[in-house]
Amino acid sequence: MKYKPAIVIAFFRECGLPAPTFEYCFHPTRKWRFDLCWPLALIAIEVQGGIWIAGGHNRGAQMRKDWEKYNTAAALGWRILYVEPRDLCTVDTVNMVKECIGLRIIPTPTRNAWTQQPATAHTPLSL
Repeated sequence: MKYKPAIVIAFFRECGLPAPTFEYCFHPTRKWRFDLCWPLALIAIEVQGGIWIAGGHNRGAQMRKDWEKYNTAAALGWRILYVEPRDLCTVDTVNMVKECIGLRIIPTPTRNAWTQQPATAHTPLSL
């Protein structure tokens, strides 16, 4: 995990989302875990690191394991969103989660709350 859960929780809360659960085991018999999720809403986020450097998520054997996990999660009613680590704490990600759980879309802030720099929809929080 390349991100700090406390920062992610603070960011999502400031954007009007409840705190996510990290490393949630969603299956009754398998050890599969979501990077972060909202279990009551059946919404998960998988952070796909290493996609530009031939990391595990884009190698054949690991992709087949991931597909089994994701297909099983879908069969259990989960919605899974995929992001790169740099996109986890962005307004775009918050809006995707809110759309999935039926909350109002938030406007893009005019300033990044942490850096006080002008914000864009793609301005990530430095983790």
